[in-house]
Amino acid sequence: MGKILLAALLFLSPMVFLTSSAWAGGGDELKAGEDAFYAGNCDEAIRLYTKAIVSGELSRVQLREAYCDRGYTWWLGKGDYDKAIADYTKAIEIDPKYADVYYDRGDVWYDKGDYDKAIADYTKAIEINPKLIPAYKHLGDAWREKGYYDKAIASYTKAIEIDPNPKYAAAYDSLAWLMATCPIDKYRDGRRAVDLAEKALKSRETAARLDILAAAYAEVGRFQEAINTQERAIAKLKKDGNTKAIAEWEKHLASYKAGKPWREK
Repeated sequence: MGKILLAALLFLSPMVFLTSSAWAGGGDELKAGEDAFYAGNCDEAIRLYTKAIVSGELSRVQLREAYCDRGYTWWLGKGDYDKAIADYTKAIEIDPKYADVYYDRGDVWYDKGDYDKAIADYTKAIEINPKLIPAYKHLGDAWREKGYYDKAIASYTKAIEIDPNPKYAAAYDSLAWLMATCPIDKYRDGRRAVDLAEKALKSRETAARLDILAAAYAEVGRFQEAINTQERAIAKLKKDGNTKAIAEWEKHLASYKAGKPWREK
């Protein structure tokens, strides 16, 4: 995930860097570290966060946030999962009831491929904050990676129940994709996948959502719509300058042209 633009990643995470006014009365290095992070200077951000941590001048809340911010920078800015986990763990020691840090540490475990530890952290985050929708979505992702499709569906469904409009459409994306492409027949539901994918697309049209909708159309046998939608997805991907997925998505398109739905492996 370190290769994705930092600004986009900041938007996706529930962790919120506090504004300068929040640090009034101490911890100037925290504000400077935040500025450095937003400017893309991760090394300087880490240096400043470290200086703030060892200063002895921070309140308990400030110290917790300093570890979270430095952990976030290690994770997304530097790709150092172990150091990120160490900082998030320290933040948890300071405040064991802070749901967001369990969620973010879960994401680091997920990126490392340790899905059991990711599941434990997402579950703890939900226990503390039952309304933390992204935690349900990412918990579903971890269960899916382990092949527990029933548990993945349950987690995605819970996120959708909390957010029926939707404002956070990522759970709709994941459930639609699973129900359209799951390799095990009993977990697929093409009609449900189409409904979910269309609702997500109304929230915001992206190339990825077009790809999901195409898979859903193919699952219910609407192959011409699947072909048209997949072609739109590939065109949008190229327009956005993101060429990494094109080869894979062209395989999806070829499958639909052959009258076959796509199956995850």
